Amino acid sequence: MADTVGLTRLTTTGSGEGSGECGQGDCPNVYATDRGSFVVQGDLYDGFTPPEGEGLVEIPEPVLREAFRVLGW
Repeated sequence: MADTVGLTRLTTTGSGEGSGECGQGDCPNVYATDRGSFVVQGDLYDGFTPPEGEGLVEIPEPVLREAFRVLGW
């Protein structure tokens, strides 16, 4: 089991321009961890099968742009 990681949401819950329709907290989001990495929440992507133990999600470009804006990139 993985250690607990602190997460900071970098994106909104989908109310921003271009973020798409969302409901009940299931919107695409980008989070920064307290370990210097990122976690993305979004629809599963099935374009190819990743290696065992890894996963792929697809998130809209506006969500990544918002995360970059929050980070000042």
